[in-house]
Amino acid sequence: MQMERRSQDERRAATRQALLQAARGLFAEKGYAATGTPEIVAAAGVTRGALYHHFADKLALFAAVVEEEHAAVARAINAAADGAAAPPDMIEALVAGGEAFLAAMQDSGRRRIMLIDAPAVLGPEALDAINQKYGQRTLVEGVQCARDAGVLADLPVEPVAQLLGALFDRAALAPEVELPAYRTAMEAVIRGLRKA
Repeated sequence: MQMERRSQDERRAATRQALLQAARGLFAEKGYAATGTPEIVAAAGVTRGALYHHFADKLALFAAVVEEEHAAVARAINAAADGAAAPPDMIEALVAGGEAFLAAMQDSGRRRIMLIDAPAVLGPEALDAINQKYGQRTLVEGVQCARDAGVLADLPVEPVAQLLGALFDRAALAPEVELPAYRTAMEAVIRGLRKA
């Protein structure tokens, strides 16, 4: 009985993952509004009943995709930080974090899902809740560490982190040919927060 139960759990997990992958691909390519649930289930190779077993509706599926994208970006930033030499100070760590975010956001589908559709579809409160679990929480911790280390100007931590998050999002939306200029400006802004 235990083996049978585990197999059913594995099948459920595989179905859920197939739905998430199919939806992610369609949302990335066509956007939320232009993607219908019939094409999601067809791409996933499952029934509509399976979709509604795992997700209340298309909105709930989209929210799960958005959360997965935020988690993927957070993993990419952590991987970049884990493999990098320690920055000389926390201001440089914030610069490195911004660079890792930009690198993770070079997938145009990810940008569409996270920065274009998610704010409009989920609304600010739901999106903030997702963001707080991943990137924004890490950014607040980084700003707090810079302040605690005495290298950040005497500024409130949360507003600085929120504004840096908005700066990173805007830089990620820059056209590829303009990205070097945005990167330079982004680094200058962050380094400008250094305590005099």
